Amino acid sequence: MLELLGNRQQELLKLLLKHKGGLTLEELSEYLKITRNAVRQHIAALENSGIVTQGVSRPSGGRPEQLYVLTDEGKEFFPRNYSWFAQLMVESIAQESGVEGLREKLNSMGVRVAQQLLNQNSMLETREQKVEKLSEVMEELGYNTRSFSINGDATTIEADNCIFHNLAMKNPEICQFDLALLSTFTDSTVNHEECMAKSGNVCRFKFKAKGE
Repeated sequence: MLELLGNRQQELLKLLLKHKGGLTLEELSEYLKITRNAVRQHIAALENSGIVTQGVSRPSGGRPEQLYVLTDEGKEFFPRNYSWFAQLMVESIAQESGVEGLREKLNSMGVRVAQQLLNQNSMLETREQKVEKLSEVMEELGYNTRSFSINGDATTIEADNCIFHNLAMKNPEICQFDLALLSTFTDSTVNHEECMAKSGNVCRFKFKAKGE
């Protein structure tokens, strides 16, 4: 993500990553070898994007100096190899408990997350409302989803991006987490009609009342 920014802004963010307590406009100007006004313009743009924010003010013997720091979103611009750690976890569980044990663990995780979401969204009553909310949650997580129903058919969620794609390609059991989450949250039977981990163009989940 860092490469989406200009060179100066990349350098500025790297400085703030290195100096966790924050830096002033003057310090950034000195490090970057550009004017204070130029730094201010970069900071303003990064603040508007939610990448940088004002930190604490540092006493200076006169007027306090304003420090600028990375936001949590800004920190995510730097590579973090979560997928490598997730792969280690999945392989460890599979080695200790077997494939079926892995599926059971993922199912339990999905159910637990769904119950947490239900507690946070107790006002939802119908299956359609729950599916719509679930689509919003998945969108926020990066699935790039849409929910729809055609000619009164079962409500469906389609996702163009699977946030577990590489992991699911190596361990198809990962999809059990999604299915348990979707089923528990909506109190539905979920048909996984298409899956990107199985060469599909999208991940498509169709929700039906249990027993249908």
